[in-house]
Amino acid sequence: MRPHTALGTPTGRAEGRDKVTGAARYALDRRPPGCAYAWPVPATIARGRVTAVDTSAALRAPGVRAVLTPYDAPRLGSSDDPTLQLLQDLRVPHRGWYVALAVADTLEGARAAAADVRVSYAAEPHDVQVTADHPDAYTPDQANGGHPAHREQGDPDAVFAAADLRVDTVYSVPPLHNHPMEPHAATAEWDAGRGHLTVYDSSQGSGPVRAALAGLFDLPEDHITVVSEHVGGGFGSKGTTRPHVVLAAMAARHTGRPVKLALPRADLPATVGHRAPTLHRLRLSARPDGTLTSLSHEVTTHTSRVREFVEQAAVPARVMYAVPDVRTTHRVVELDVPTPSWMRAPGEAPGMYALESTMDELAGTLGIDPIELRLRNEPASEPDSGRPFSSRHLVECLREGADRFGWAEHRTPRREGPLLRGTGVAAATYPVLISPSTARARAHPDGTYTVEVNATDIGTGARTVLAQVAADALGVPLASVTALVGHTGLPAASLAGGSSGTASWGWAVHDACDALAARLARHHGPLPPGGLSASADTTRSAQQKSPYARHAFGAHFADVQVDTVTGEVRVRRLLGVYAAGRILNPTTARSQFRGGMVMGLGMALTEHSTLDPAFGDFAERDLAGYHIPVNADVPAIEAHWIEEHDKHLNPMGSKGIGEIGIVGTAAAIGNAVSHATGRRLRELPLTPDRVRAACR
Repeated sequence: MRPHTALGTPTGRAEGRDKVTGAARYALDRRPPGCAYAWPVPATIARGRVTAVDTSAALRAPGVRAVLTPYDAPRLGSSDDPTLQLLQDLRVPHRGWYVALAVADTLEGARAAAADVRVSYAAEPHDVQVTADHPDAYTPDQANGGHPAHREQGDPDAVFAAADLRVDTVYSVPPLHNHPMEPHAATAEWDAGRGHLTVYDSSQGSGPVRAALAGLFDLPEDHITVVSEHVGGGFGSKGTTRPHVVLAAMAARHTGRPVKLALPRADLPATVGHRAPTLHRLRLSARPDGTLTSLSHEVTTHTSRVREFVEQAAVPARVMYAVPDVRTTHRVVELDVPTPSWMRAPGEAPGMYALESTMDELAGTLGIDPIELRLRNEPASEPDSGRPFSSRHLVECLREGADRFGWAEHRTPRREGPLLRGTGVAAATYPVLISPSTARARAHPDGTYTVEVNATDIGTGARTVLAQVAADALGVPLASVTALVGHTGLPAASLAGGSSGTASWGWAVHDACDALAARLARHHGPLPPGGLSASADTTRSAQQKSPYARHAFGAHFADVQVDTVTGEVRVRRLLGVYAAGRILNPTTARSQFRGGMVMGLGMALTEHSTLDPAFGDFAERDLAGYHIPVNADVPAIEAHWIEEHDKHLNPMGSKGIGEIGIVGTAAAIGNAVSHATGRRLRELPLTPDRVRAACR
């Protein structure tokens, strides 16, 4: 008989003590002897070419070791990501593109040297403003994630035109920025004798970073070690190799010294990706009983001239509701802007904001409760593909959330002097993503166990949950298991992204531990000094196409207070209920759900960025101008889940939970503001100036 399972048990983070005592080592905590420091020089024009770089003043300063420019920087090899071809030519594709790099004995010296570099440009006319009718807009082949950019079934235009009950809305989401607590940073060190590069990087996946550096520096992958032992957040911005690690490695090779480079926070909006602005037009038609008859979701967004990235914001509409005539399409405009990239729940976060806000408008038009409207349009199978859902408990999430929230008794808007109170609801969804991974499990003679997998813990508690998976598979106490992650010397694994980490890495850990348990059962006598080990590779299993549509679902509820004098919106309460497979660790799961909800609150009320049309720059470039929620902004937040047993996922029965918390939160808050004020605001964020104008 196995001991009580470790899975499903609330457990604190294995690395918690190390983090609060400062023992956890991050990318810049390494101090190799003779370490130098680097500071980048961003372009100050929005488009054009570098015509000259004067480094003389910088090089005269004490302690300055080098200033790399497009004229003399080491040449880089191939890469499938052109944003990493740094200092390789004279073009300036957008403001903030790096045009030089100063290296000095001290951080202060590198920063001063960078300020002394004088760059001359030949500027060209630029365009940084996306509009729904932009003449250069086009329909790409696909959106992020490999989704077809355009999908259509039936004749939604004709059905919409003939309908008596319909809504036609326009919503917009501004550029948003990830801003993790730890900036993008790396420490790079070359061993010239061995021809070996070691990098300590703040990354969501050390394996992909090693592969990218191998191509750029023309090295075999086994000549590169990348360590991402502890990472202070990413939210997608560290999901692929970023410029800081390439520049650090370039500077280290050029100077022959270890080099540290941490990107200034003000550089992050232009350097490490952002959520692209999205302009949404939605058209819904319905019968008097609320049954949807047509849905059209058209999205326009921007991308850079360096690399195409298309936010897949219309894709969620393909899985949410039973509608016979549907169009979902994306159009994109190449502009002189930084390359957008992943930000927590790319596609789902902005797309579900627009869709769920429009569903709320339709409910008002029909005079139907917003929850009831969603229940009446629950599909029997995935609308886009026709595949059966492996599990779909959105109805249960809505009903349980309504009970917990007290939905029925709070549906009458209230006024207390200048203060208005209202409530809102929105649904949430996120796909189940699983990638191939490998893992190794080892039993030691002292009765302890180690599991090794090159996963990355970006603050989610991955170490802890993987140890729980191992203890459960081995049938041993959790205290006897240690999980090692974040090093390319460990068995290869996928990056931390797409809420796929635990499902991918945990599958490999489970299989390795199953194999080890079988080997231990066959073994007689004491273990050898080196112990016994077993490995697993889930490539074949994870790549099998499932006959099921696999998604997590949820429901968000918001209670807001609107000050009609100041325009301030205060969220008094947020409640989420999720159907996300088996919850492996309630402690870390609740943290992830609530963290996503806080980020959704910021998306709704405070977070936005503006591209200055004259200078081509993001105006809000740091945490003084880009307002994320702080403790005083965050209300009582409740995260709950239903027991969901889905046998069509992975051996643990788990779905990803890192991103669904943000999906739908902004819509629930926006719907609550509309309920309170009787006015609909369709542009995020709901800042006091916009709300006050609507209350007049």
